Order: sequence, then structure tokens, then C-alpha cells
Amino acid sequence: MTLTDTVTSASPKTDESRPVDVIEWVNEISALTSPESVLWCDGSKAEADELIAVMVASGTLIHLNPNLRPQSYLARSAPSDVARVESRTFICSLDPEDAGPTNNWYDPIEMKDTLRGLAKDSMRGRTLYVVPFAMGPLGSPLSKLGVQVTDSPYVALSLQMMVRVSSEVFSMISAGASWVKCCHTVGAPLNAGDVDVAWPCNETKYISHFPESLEIWSYGSAYGGNALLPKKAFALRIASVIARKEGWLAEHMLLVKVTSPEGKTYTMAAAFPSACGKTNFAMMRPSLPGWKVETLGDDIAWLRPGRDGKLRAINPEAGFFGVAPGTSQATNPSAMEMLWGNTIFTNTALTAEGDIWWEGMTKEAPEGLTTWQGEPHDKTSGHPAAHPNSRFAVGLSQCPTLAEEWDDPEGLVVDAIIFGGRRSTTIPLVTEALNWNHGVFLGATIASERTAAAEGTLGEVRRDPFAMLPFLGYNMGDYLAHWLEMGNTLRVTGRPPRIFQVNWFRRDANGDFIWPGFGENSRVIEWIVERLEGRVPARRTAIGWTPESINLEGLDLGRSALESLLEIDAQAVADDLDDAETFLEALGSRLPKEISRQLDQTRERLRP
Repeated sequence: MTLTDTVTSASPKTDESRPVDVIEWVNEISALTSPESVLWCDGSKAEADELIAVMVASGTLIHLNPNLRPQSYLARSAPSDVARVESRTFICSLDPEDAGPTNNWYDPIEMKDTLRGLAKDSMRGRTLYVVPFAMGPLGSPLSKLGVQVTDSPYVALSLQMMVRVSSEVFSMISAGASWVKCCHTVGAPLNAGDVDVAWPCNETKYISHFPESLEIWSYGSAYGGNALLPKKAFALRIASVIARKEGWLAEHMLLVKVTSPEGKTYTMAAAFPSACGKTNFAMMRPSLPGWKVETLGDDIAWLRPGRDGKLRAINPEAGFFGVAPGTSQATNPSAMEMLWGNTIFTNTALTAEGDIWWEGMTKEAPEGLTTWQGEPHDKTSGHPAAHPNSRFAVGLSQCPTLAEEWDDPEGLVVDAIIFGGRRSTTIPLVTEALNWNHGVFLGATIASERTAAAEGTLGEVRRDPFAMLPFLGYNMGDYLAHWLEMGNTLRVTGRPPRIFQVNWFRRDANGDFIWPGFGENSRVIEWIVERLEGRVPARRTAIGWTPESINLEGLDLGRSALESLLEIDAQAVADDLDDAETFLEALGSRLPKEISRQLDQTRERLRP
């Protein structure tokens, strides 16, 4: 059976049963890119099997040892295509001010001309896959629809794992539902006689977003958020534009359900920059007896006032695209259990036995490793065997800590919003905002040490408001104003969630982490819950409420270490505020006056 047979039998059987506007768009893209064939996908297992067979035959996927990792595969990308390319990511709004100074703006007419020129015949010799998908549960009032066209079978297969791919989407579009156009090509046409490569891509890359027409065009990359357009491009950049217009929030946030020993449940949304512990938090196994944390999502949350007026959240995704290095039985046993099989790994190392490996999985690298670039690993070289941004893609259903409510179409009421980042100094272990507006200020001034998940110098501290700097589809100043307005809305219609800030990453004078992190982070969660219930006092400081104490029972951590974790160095905070002000001033007249007022008030509270 061929992929054509599989898709034709499961998808709409005639063009007339497909939405006319989708057909017209696909025909337009096909005429421009000149693919060898066009296949309409339905998200079936048979379809996935055919995609896998095609990629194994072409060398794109390596079949892992089925006795060790059933139905799992390894992909190796080109060395130039290993991470999000923020420098080549553009917001193409009609007015450059609507993109703002934190985005790369490009004139939409000029960008379309450029992309059409690059895309001309770009799919020659390849298959154009038409992938219909839903962001969020099908039929949910919080969900959105899209269609991605791509000439990458790796992307088509990954989308099956990341979002809800279904031909039902076509029926919903035919019934009048709006949808987002997502056009992707690797930009590597094949002429007669050409020998294909395992990972086709192009040195020229564009990831372009058109907020007025709700379109995404991606050229040149097959990797991650550059190519899996429902993820960052749709779920955050385009969705944030839609959310502002419709009165909700599209956020770079994990979602968890927390259950206390008393059996009371809480929903928490947390914004962390990439590779700063989101997946570990989302799959936390609490060290404290009686506490339970269940996964709702590890990366993206859509938050919207429900019919009851309270802020509700869904995870619009259906899978994980997680950072592999550092994931182990010690740091994230749930993730390791989840990756038993049915997983696509990208840019990890390969063991002699045909399994995957990455730095941090075990203390010592096994013998006979092959690196992510397909070469024998030399332990003495100092080079990692797995790429620092190597990834795994797997469906949410395999997560052992998945909450049964994860796909509730009404969403779950959010009790607490948490901001976090990777800071060696300055930011305490946990702080509670004084009020909603102060919480928005905390989110606006997040800074984090750069990780391997994006371009740039590792360890460099950069401002990353709400962990949304690379993912916002419009002006950052307008975004902050939208958050402030959401607080006004919730104060009228329902109870606003409480806002907190955490930092698991403070270091001592020797450069070692002070806080053990991982499952011990449940001690911070316990304090947050106690604050929500009004059961524990807190110390009012210049930057918010901090703990008078935290449950350290059974933890080998002295009182002096806790004091270091909660220490507020007035000069360091003042210097950090200066840096934050420099960043915020770039927003000019679009910076809300309330944010400047919160900055001034914090400085006033710092004065002795």
C-alpha cells in the first residue's frame, strides 16, 4: 500500500468534499512550488507508517533497536539547521510600529515578493503534503484551526505527534470555521538525476508571519519551531495577535494540575524561557509526601476568561518537542519513562547497541558512541556526542503523569501564574507579586541566561518578558498593556490568578547550584499553595512577598543556604532594574505608564 492509497481512502474522496478555499490555496502553492505530487493527510497510523518507510529508505530516519526502543527513530539534521533562527524570523505587519523594536520587521509586500521568488519551483521532485490540524480539542471554544503545506515528510510526521492532525478539520472549515495558512518548504528542489540528501534544507532561511492576513511562510529550515509551524509560529506569534483582538492570551507557558495532601486541586501556568526547566516542572514528581503534580502541557498555554468569568487555560498542543540533554532518571523520570518507544529523536548520539544517548542521561558516556553528526565519538575531544539542542518528539498520551483533564474543551481555571528563568544571582528562590499589576511588571522584567535552544552566546543574560521575546507576534508594549487590561477584565468578571516568580538556579561562591531543584521544587509549590490558601505569612520586601520559611524537612539544606536563596541584594536588584529600564525604554511611547510606575515604586521600596 502506498501513502497515496492510504490517504485517499481515509481523507475526503473528492475535491468537492474539501473546503474550496483550502483547495484554491493548495493549488496556488502547488503552481508556485511545482511539486511532483500532492498528498492530503489525515493523521492516521497507516499514513505515519508510510512516512516512516519513506524516510528510512532515504536515510532521513535511522530505525533504533526495536528491543530497546520500539517504533522509534533517530534523525540527524544538517549542522546549519539545529535550532530556531531568531535572526531570520520576521513579523510582516503593515505598520512597522505594530511589530515593535523587539521583533524583526519586514514589509509584507516585499517579503511576499521575496518568498515567492525563493519558493518558485522549490518543491520540484518532492511531495507536497497538506496537513490539516487543530490547536486544542476539536470543537473547543478555545481551539483554532490551521492547514500546513510542507515538502518535508519529517515535518509531516512530526506534526502528527505535536498537534491534532485530522480530516475533520476540513469539515469544520467547510462549515465556516476560520483557519490559518501555514506554508513551508525546505527550499531544496530536485532536478532529474539529482541524488537527495538525508536532511534537505537551504542556507537561506526565512520564518515570516503576516499578522493582518494570519499567514505563516517558512523557507529553508526543516528543524523544530522553524518548520513545525503550528508550534511557535502559530500557537504563539499568530495566536498572540488573534488573542489580543479577541480578548485572551496565547502564552509560552507550561500547565500543571497540583493536588495537595488534602485532595484539593490547583491549576498553575508557568512561563520559563526555553531549556530552563519547563518540561521538568511539567512532569515534576514531588519529593514531599502526599503531593501530586500532573501534566497538562509543557510549553504553550492559551488562557481565556470562561463563561464563569474566571481565567481558564488549555494546552493547544498534543505532544512534546523536548530538549534531550540533561534529561535522565534523576532529573525527569517521567520523561524517561515516556520515551520508551514511539518517539522521534533528533540530533542525539547513537549507541553501539542501536539506542539513543545524550549528555546527562548517564554519568559516563558509553563506549562506541556515534555523534549526532554520524562520526565516532572521541571522549577526549571535549565535544558533546549529542547536540546541546537535540530533541525528542512524542505524543502527550505517553506521558505517565498526564492529567485526565488535559484535553477538557472548557479549559481549567488558573489559580496561579508563575514566572521563572535561569539566574545565578539577584532573583530569590520564590517571590509573590504584590498585586496583578506588580505581577505584570515581574513578567515584563524577566531576564534569563541564554541556553542552547536559540542562537547566541551561552550564559549571556538577556531580557525575555513573559518568556515571549522570540515568540510575540506584535509590539511588546501593546502586549504588556494587554496583560494589564486582562487584569482589569478579571477583576470585574472573576478572580484574577495570583502571580509568583521563581528561580531554581542561584549559585554559591563556588559556582554550584544552591537549590537541589527537580522534585524538591514541590517545596516551593507547597509554599505557593499555602499562600493561595492564606495559611502562611510572608515577608514584604522591595520586590514582593518572600517566604519567612520553607519546608526543608528531610532535605540536606541548612538555614544559611535558605537565607542565601532568599537574599535580596539591594544594589544587585537596583542594577537589574537599571538594565530592565534600558530594555523597556526601547518600547518608547507604547510602554504602558503603569509599568514605569511599578519600576519607580520598586526603586522607592529599595531605599533604606
